Amino acid sequence: MMKNFVKNVLRREKGFTLIEMMIVLVIISILLLIAVPNLARNQEAANDKGCEATIALIKAQKTAYEIETGTKLTSLRIIRDEKYVDTIHCPDGKLLKITDLDFVLKTIPETPDE
Repeated sequence: MMKNFVKNVLRREKGFTLIEMMIVLVIISILLLIAVPNLARNQEAANDKGCEATIALIKAQKTAYEIETGTKLTSLRIIRDEKYVDTIHCPDGKLLKITDLDFVLKTIPETPDE
């Protein structure tokens, strides 16, 4: 009688089998393989848009500085130091520099001669 009771208790016990757990892990792995590349692609697009917005802001502030002071801006550090902008870096860390006509992205760290 005790043997039957133990067998009945063990039969009623619910849980996941090893096969069921492996199937769940395979499904999760497939979903991750699909999702991770899409997230990386979207992050790159967001960084590009953030940089475009930063460039547009700096261009506007450059014009405001030149109108207010009557001098041509030679370095972005000037408008940063004068509090026209908070940063001269894109959100992804690239440094902005002025060329004769437009802005250029540099991936070098900021140096005193800028």
